[in-house]
Order: sequence, then structure tokens, then C-alpha cells
Amino acid sequence: MTGNTLTEATHGVVLTPAAVDKAKGLIMREQRDDLRLRLVVKAGGCSGFRYDLFFDERDNEGDAVVEFDGVQVVVDKKSAPYLEGAEIDYEDTIQASGFQINNPNAQSTCACGDSFN
Repeated sequence: MTGNTLTEATHGVVLTPAAVDKAKGLIMREQRDDLRLRLVVKAGGCSGFRYDLFFDERDNEGDAVVEFDGVQVVVDKKSAPYLEGAEIDYEDTIQASGFQINNPNAQSTCACGDSFN
């Protein structure tokens, strides 16, 4: 990281080894050492909430950060309660390709898998 000051807060999201490997590769391809994987819960989608997962260099007040083998996962303070115990995985199969979020707090999900309640 270059010049960023992280808060001491942590969150309960877990990054699997497959997701760590993929995230590291994507960050290396961008040739930036300031990128972190940010997971946000937003209102919307057909089930009430949706996930937003992206690389980000910003530090926001109240961010919770956990590092997994060199990859930092950031969750904002409003999203953290919805994500406690969630797992970010990476799949590359015939059925699915990309980062997958397995959230034990989701009571139901929509058919597309992009939103939950």
C-alpha cells in the first residue's frame, strides 16, 4: 500500500484460496499495489439487496479490513452486519465463472443469484 492508513476494524468475510489467487492475478495485471477487494451491500435487485464487488484504492471512514495472503478485503460499516460469515470464492467451471458470494445471512436469493434478502 502506498500512503493509505487503514482502520483497525475487522469483518467476518472470508476469502477462499481460489479467490485469493484470482484477486492477486487481477491486481498484478493492473500493476498497482494500492488495490483492495471491496464488498458492499446495496439496496436493490429483485430480492431487496444486491452485492457489489470491485477493486478499490479508497479508504472510507469506518471501513473494516482483513488481509488474506496479501489480498485485502474491505467492507464498509453499513454492509458488515449483512456479511458476517460470508465467503467469497472464485469459480471457473461450465456452470459458473467469476467471484461467488456465499452468505449465510441471506434468507433467500433471486434466480439470477445477484440479489438476496
